[in-house]
Amino acid sequence: MSELQDLVALIRANTPLIVIETRDEARVVELFRQALMQAWRALYRWSITEGLRRVDLDREDPPEVAPDASTTLHAIRSADQRGIYLLFDAHPYLGYASTQRQLRDLVERRDCQPHVVVLVGHKVELPADLEGLAVRYVPTLPDANARLKIVREEAEGYAREHGGRRVEVDGEAVQQIVRNLRGLDPVDVRRIARQLIYADGALGPTDLPQLAKLKFELLNRSGHLHYEYDSARMDDVAGARRFKRWIEQRRGVFTGGEPPPGLDVPKGVLLLGVQGCGKSMLAKAVAAGFGVPLVRLDFGTLYDKFHGETEKNLRAALASAEQIEPCVLWIDEIEKGLAADEGNGDGGVSRRVLGYLLTWMAERKSRVFLVATANQIDALPPELLRKGRFDEIFFVDLPDAAAREQLFALHLARRALDPKAFDLPGLAIASDGFSGAEIEQAIVAALYTAHAAGAPLNDFTLRAELKHTRPLSVLMAEQVGALREWARTRTVPAD
Repeated sequence: MSELQDLVALIRANTPLIVIETRDEARVVELFRQALMQAWRALYRWSITEGLRRVDLDREDPPEVAPDASTTLHAIRSADQRGIYLLFDAHPYLGYASTQRQLRDLVERRDCQPHVVVLVGHKVELPADLEGLAVRYVPTLPDANARLKIVREEAEGYAREHGGRRVEVDGEAVQQIVRNLRGLDPVDVRRIARQLIYADGALGPTDLPQLAKLKFELLNRSGHLHYEYDSARMDDVAGARRFKRWIEQRRGVFTGGEPPPGLDVPKGVLLLGVQGCGKSMLAKAVAAGFGVPLVRLDFGTLYDKFHGETEKNLRAALASAEQIEPCVLWIDEIEKGLAADEGNGDGGVSRRVLGYLLTWMAERKSRVFLVATANQIDALPPELLRKGRFDEIFFVDLPDAAAREQLFALHLARRALDPKAFDLPGLAIASDGFSGAEIEQAIVAALYTAHAAGAPLNDFTLRAELKHTRPLSVLMAEQVGALREWARTRTVPAD
């Protein structure tokens, strides 16, 4: 059934109490006006400032009752014909016993007509004895055509306010903007569209990052997601050629409309690898590769000492991520949040969290691409690794000589140094067994040495620093070797 038909059915059934949580009061009034075409009733609205008014007639009637909740409920009960009453400011009064009693008498039809009472507000919390008597009606969110109409209305409004100056529009960017406004109610769609237009009188590709930021701030009510402002480009990551190609092949399907026949929307990857080899950079680069926002889920903030709160926090965080879609959801070092529960005394919380996460991964329909990173494969639950949980499991190994050359070039250039002034092939050979993070820190340490000596950085200083550094592949040789051997036949190499 359509949104309107659902509402008509509730009215025809004389549903005594309906709750609508929304900030768009005008839309609620318009919906009920349309419903009256199929199920006629007298329609009234009440607010604390205007009192009770009849709104289904063409004329503007004066308030029939003073703006007082108790007086209004008494007047509704005394009305001699059935009607629909939209109460916009009633929820603050629901904590009073007298108001609850009056509303219950109306709902249970004690000496009154079969009215339909509608409580409207951004958040309406009913007392327990009224909750069981109410029907919660959820207005549908605007579809693509409705969102586009709102954007056009705001563009026309801008032109009127600026002497006919038209908004500069990039057609493809507008389509992306409309697509990324999915999941918002009309009020928020209008507010964000207006903000983007009035910032510079244009709608173009440069508005997409700001839109993602505004949408995240609006929807991240759980507080367990973190918006990553500094995402990396694929070109900022050395090596990982196979992984980059894999992402590029799936970009169009993930960011487009309906996928081609036979193809599913990509759901996510697990990046396993040696510490410091760029897994976090790759997670950030995925968002840039798809052209969507990146949000990070911190498992440490989910856990709560009270029973059931941890699972509730996870549900809220994942729901927020789905509202921000399309996006990349990054869970860093996932093994620390989902470590196997072997008598650790957490009352089974870890298992319940894992169970909900696995269900969400399998059943979600939203365009949330999950990127999980892990360093310790033996700490991950087996259920997470089976085929179907992730689209693919990639292993990010220690960089080879070509990747190490690229890493030196990248990190030197970031520090305003000319990579061509250095012997990059020689430095790559000298840094055998080093991770990307260790190469960066060797450059930083060499820069300090050169600064203390009052000399420019050169190959000799860099080689000396590399010689004095013991990389993780040496310090933790057994663990690193075991991880690389495990991954050799079980995962896909990222490079």
